[in-house]
Amino acid sequence: MSTIDLDAVKNYLLALQDDICAQLSEEETGAFAFREDTWDREEGGGGRSRVLENGDTFEKAGVNFSHVFGAGLPESATAHRPELAGRNFQAMGVSLVIHPRNPMVPTSHANVRFFVAEKKDAEPVWWFGGGFDLTPYYGFKEDCKHWHQTAKQACDPFGDDVYRRYKEWCDDYFYLKHRQETRGIGGLFFDDLNEWPYETCFDFMRSVGDAFIQAYRPIVQKRKSLSYTGQQREFQLYRRGRYVEFNLVYDRGTLFGLQSGGRTESILMSLPSLVSWKYDWQPRAGTEESKLVTEFLGARDWI
Repeated sequence: MSTIDLDAVKNYLLALQDDICAQLSEEETGAFAFREDTWDREEGGGGRSRVLENGDTFEKAGVNFSHVFGAGLPESATAHRPELAGRNFQAMGVSLVIHPRNPMVPTSHANVRFFVAEKKDAEPVWWFGGGFDLTPYYGFKEDCKHWHQTAKQACDPFGDDVYRRYKEWCDDYFYLKHRQETRGIGGLFFDDLNEWPYETCFDFMRSVGDAFIQAYRPIVQKRKSLSYTGQQREFQLYRRGRYVEFNLVYDRGTLFGLQSGGRTESILMSLPSLVSWKYDWQPRAGTEESKLVTEFLGARDWI
């Protein structure tokens, strides 16, 4: 088998965190900066968390790096792979969530990660995972097309069907069963990736990681200065509730972090600073708010 290079993966992830934070900072109009916390995990490992709050462009943006290890994988990681129970593990990744201030700019999430599980007298089991998705409040079809075209370009060197498979996985994964709706317009999602040689899987993770800011930043630049009303701001806060519901009920990364004894502040940095829930609220038919559900949410071909 190929030699696993943990240092190369870690160095890439740290550089990715640096690059994304630098590019997001350039989209702020004031002197706003990411606050950085480094932390250690008692059971092994630690991380570097960066959070920007109350910016002119980003109400909250968190970009986290973590590298944790331990004697046994948590339940969330072995639910579909029970044969891995009892193995030593290392897990590292970059995870980010961006909640913009302007409701015309979509919320976005991305992560890329690597796991290796080892046991004496047995070959190590490794896999890569990650992806990115977009959660608009007000829909712009050209933004959706750009987002998915960039995702497809990241996948194309690895096979004609890769974008289709990982887009469908994203649509299925970011689905709120209790609401019977998708969280946003999707993107890419992949996990347990080891079907190719190690070097190819690592290259794919890097392609997806690098593509995120290429997909998201042009949308931010195009929409961040658009005017909006107080009613549109209220709708943004209402729709953020869907984001919170998904992360706390379904998200595998959140569950893994909590079950593995990760740093709670870093795990929950994905939650927005402000959010609201309204009892049985429904948008009026024909409004821009109703079009979000009827014309943008759900699995569809944006290319």
